[in-house]
This record gives sequence, C-alpha cells and structure tokens, in this order.
Amino acid sequence: MKSIIKTFLTLSFTLLFSNAALSESHVIEMLNKSGNEMMVYSKKVLNVNVGDTVVWKATTKGHNVEFIKNGTPDGVAKFKSKMNVDVEYKFEIPGIYAYWCTPHKAMGMIGFVVVGGDKSNLDKINALRFVGKSKKLAPELIGQL
Repeated sequence: MKSIIKTFLTLSFTLLFSNAALSESHVIEMLNKSGNEMMVYSKKVLNVNVGDTVVWKATTKGHNVEFIKNGTPDGVAKFKSKMNVDVEYKFEIPGIYAYWCTPHKAMGMIGFVVVGGDKSNLDKINALRFVGKSKKLAPELIGQL
C-alpha cells in the first residue's frame, strides 16, 4: 500500500510541475532601428503556449509596451510598462494580444502575441483602431496570425 501511495504522490508532483518545466521564455527587443525600419519590436508576431513568458527588452531607450484597449482576450487586466525598462508578462489566457509602444504607435511600433493557437478574439482585433503608420501595418500583421 505504501508503494502505491508513493507512486501516486510522485506521479502527482511530476504532473503538477511538468507544465512549469515546459513553459518557455521569449525575448522581444524594443528598438529604434532594425534594418530599414524605425521604431520597431524585433518580433511583430509571436506564437506562444499558455504559461510561456515574453520579455520585452529595452534595447534602446524611449520605448514601452502597452496592451491595446479591447485588444486582448476577455479577462486580461490592463498592462502598461514603464519607459526604458525590461518587462515580462506570463501569458495564462489563450487568445490574441495586441500591443504597442505608447509614444511610437503612430510610427508603426505594434505587435501581436497569439497564445495557445487561439484566435477566438480575432473579430475584436480586426475592430481595433490604429493610428498613423500602424493603420497600414496592422492588417498585414493580422494576416500573419
């Protein structure tokens, strides 16, 4: 009987902590310039699993990350980082997350994270209002989701 309980407990702990062991960390750099582009994130569209973390690295100064209002799955709290600092976010709710750099959104500094392959909030994403250069770039990126 002790052997069965021990096996059960071992299996339970393994299953409980295996999800954390399988989660990954992804890095997106906030950049003033990349190739011919100005004010960009190093990855504009990123697919991650539930439980993964994204680290936005303040490679160059003057940038932040802000989830766009109505651009996240239901139940996601407002998220806006401070300027010039690395910030991370652990994605627990599946769906599409739209974000931008607050001061450079009109220059096209936008990005999307798709969590768990879930695109159930695509209609909300398509309804977002982008400004400046982001108006042209957003449909292209949404097409890559």
